[in-house]
Formats: sequence, structure tokens, C-alpha cells
Amino acid sequence: MEKQAHGQPAYPTLLSDRAIRVLITDEQTLIRTCLHQIVNLSPNLVVVGEAANADDAFRLIATCNPDVALLDLSMPGMNGMEMIGRFRAEYPRLPLLVHSQHQEQQYALRALNAGTLGYLTKDCAPSQLLEAIQRVAKGGRYVAPSLAAAMATAILPRKGETPHDGLSKREFQVFRMLASGTSINRIAAALSLSANTISTHKHRLMLKLGAANNAGLVRYAVKHRLVA
Repeated sequence: MEKQAHGQPAYPTLLSDRAIRVLITDEQTLIRTCLHQIVNLSPNLVVVGEAANADDAFRLIATCNPDVALLDLSMPGMNGMEMIGRFRAEYPRLPLLVHSQHQEQQYALRALNAGTLGYLTKDCAPSQLLEAIQRVAKGGRYVAPSLAAAMATAILPRKGETPHDGLSKREFQVFRMLASGTSINRIAAALSLSANTISTHKHRLMLKLGAANNAGLVRYAVKHRLVA
């Protein structure tokens, strides 16, 4: 197999004369079995490995040489974003397709921004799964239709509005506190919310306002004169 400069496998462009090799990950045996059966419905797809946890997934990568990794974000051993980050660091050219129980748009946006090429919910139709695998294997993107419209609405402001005009009252409150330098823990205490809830608000704010980090939120607030 072709190697990259840093010694990790470089996954070649798919050849039309061979099946797309799929690695399935999910902690539940029943779900892995169902996914395996669905993938086998397509004559140009083949399952080359199954993993029930993050450690098994990375162990199998080196031996089964997949063209696509189908990722469950709720496996034992590593949280979803950490797992995506490790995949991107160690196998940057391996297409990743998430299949998740989370149907909220923020989970899909986080996964796509972290480097995956697609996001499906576990209630998707078999035809959608097969289409998504084949699309991301060729370098394309795929988002579950049930999420695509909501994601576009969340990200794009309506005509004549600035991005912050679309924030909810709570989001705007959290945004101003973050832009003023208040820590997540202090915001959580002030608003009687959990730190995880504030972190979720922060991530959604970054997506909606096009900010990559805290400094980006501050710059946005200063530009629009939203903080003193």
C-alpha cells in the first residue's frame, strides 16, 4: 500500500474495477450486523472489518485498508470528536461517514467541521446509507436530508439580517458574556445552567457567526459594537 511521507497509509483514489471497502464501527452487535447486511445489498461495496470500540477501530485500520470508515460517535474508549480528530491526524485521506443516534443539527455541524465527509442518523433508509457510502468514498459529501434544510437555516441569515439577528435571546446573552471574557463556568453559574450547556451554546454561536474560536467571537462583537 502506498505510504505518505510521515509513514501512514495513503488511501488511493478508488478504482472503478473493485469494490469499495467499508469499515463498520458501532458498540452494539445488532446494529453492526444490520449495517453489514445493508452494505452487502450493494454489489460494489464490501465490509472489511467491524469494531465495537475506538481501540479496535484503529487496530483494524492498519490491516483491513478501508476506503470508507463508517463511524458511530458513541463508542466506548473515546468521545466522538476525539475519535474524528485522531482519524484525521493518523489517516488524513480516509473518508469518514458518521452514523449517529443524535438527530440535532449541531452534532452534524460539529462532525463535518471536524473533518468528516458525511453525517447520517441511525433511522436513515438503507438506500441513503448506500448512497452516502459511495459518495464519500469518491470524495463527495453527504448529509441526511432530514438535517440538511435545518442546517442551512441555522447557518444562513435571512435577507437583510446580520448573523447575530438570528440568535435566540439565550444565545445572544451567552454570546455577549463570552465576548466580554467571561469563562464558561462563570456563565453557567450566572445563568444557572450546566457548563456542558454553555459549551453547546458556544459551539452553535461559533457556527452561526463564522467564528473559529473565542477570539473570533470577540472580533465579531467588537465589529458590530455588541460589547463595550
